[in-house]
Amino acid sequence: MDDLLDQRDLVLQAFWLTIQLAVLSGVCSLAFGTVLAAMRVGPISVLRGAATTYVTLVRNTPLLLMFVFVFVAAPNIGWFVGTPFLLKGVIAVSVYTSAFICEAVRSGVNAVPLGQAEAARAIGLTFGQTMTSIVLPQAFRAVVPPVASVLIAMTKNTSIAAVFGLMELTGRMRYFTNNSADDTAIFLTFAVLYIVLVELISAGAIGLERRWRAAR
Repeated sequence: MDDLLDQRDLVLQAFWLTIQLAVLSGVCSLAFGTVLAAMRVGPISVLRGAATTYVTLVRNTPLLLMFVFVFVAAPNIGWFVGTPFLLKGVIAVSVYTSAFICEAVRSGVNAVPLGQAEAARAIGLTFGQTMTSIVLPQAFRAVVPPVASVLIAMTKNTSIAAVFGLMELTGRMRYFTNNSADDTAIFLTFAVLYIVLVELISAGAIGLERRWRAAR
């Protein structure tokens, strides 16, 4: 604990880096995952097939392999050359997590009564207008718990970035355990920090769910 207290600035920097990685990845995953979900339920067969293929491939690929591609393989073919490590981490996590967000949102879209979309088309709304104005707002209300679960898993998955040089919480924990004899206190401290992040996501999801339930 003395080492942690003496170097608490490093702990806070790692905590802040993990927050940045989780928030940026979460925003990108929600945006891209929603687009993928719209493609999967859309009327254009080419887009529907492309989104289905993407989700199938990514969901069956380990996240570690995604990091290896972004950090090691992609620069060899000219992609992401000179890209900051944080942004590379966001890309790897977002590409992976968006597939799971897609499936969660798609389940919510399927839960919306078909008559809602048919009524929207009857009054002349396009597919895009129907999705953004009618279907997705209702779908999001139904998928708060599963989306929150995906974001919680994503936050914990950011720890893989430590393997590729990002000094987030797990990377900094490895630094301290390699230079200290008291591993237990270090593990507990960093575990608590991860718990704080997870509980913040859970609290936000619960608050959002209650707010939308009260607005019905």
